[in-house]
Amino acid sequence: MSADPLLAVDAVDSGYGETQVLRDLSLSVEAGEIVSLVGRNGAGKTTTLRTIMGILTPTDGAIIYDGEDISTLEPTETATRGLAFVPEDRRIFPELTVRENLEIAAHGGAPEADSISVTEALETFENLNARASNPGSSLSGGEQQMLAIGRALVGGADLVLLDEPTEGLAPYIVQDVMEIVEGLNDRGITVLLVEQNVHVCLELADRNYVIDQGEIVYEGTSAQLEADEEILDRYLGVTA
Repeated sequence: MSADPLLAVDAVDSGYGETQVLRDLSLSVEAGEIVSLVGRNGAGKTTTLRTIMGILTPTDGAIIYDGEDISTLEPTETATRGLAFVPEDRRIFPELTVRENLEIAAHGGAPEADSISVTEALETFENLNARASNPGSSLSGGEQQMLAIGRALVGGADLVLLDEPTEGLAPYIVQDVMEIVEGLNDRGITVLLVEQNVHVCLELADRNYVIDQGEIVYEGTSAQLEADEEILDRYLGVTA
């Protein structure tokens, strides 16, 4: 591992207007890792990703990506640094075809990153390749998730921020999405994964942060978190 993490969130406060959501939040992600941020609904998971991406500007603290302070950058500027945000609602263009959705992603990403072509992205996801000419609105939830992740690849992301990628999906599709996340990581892409499903995090992540009421309350490897019944029960309401 490098001396400095790829991403460092340092004592960040953030929120919406006068409503503070994140309080002195710190976390780090090393290059090549899958790191999860897990917690209950309303704990501040999505707010964390939105603040890292620049959709929200922190009121205190700093966000350092690859040695650069990106705390005040707009999302379009953050994307050019090699970050991609895949939101929970996927945000695909429903009236554009699958191929057109991917072609748009080729513009505005990281110009020097190791992006892949639209054709390569389609070949990576067999379901999308078969539906390349279909409108986005015709895709299933799982296929929309594949398309959203495919856009991150085409955009040349080095770090992908995934917000609840398994939310609302059938169990067999959840497994497909998990394999896609592992495939991203196999390509050398770093992943910060937000999930409510702790079992997904335990299977995928190298390390896990537990967030509660906008604060990090636990950090540990998947093995450590799985063994910590008190944390699982108190903050996540589950037993592993």
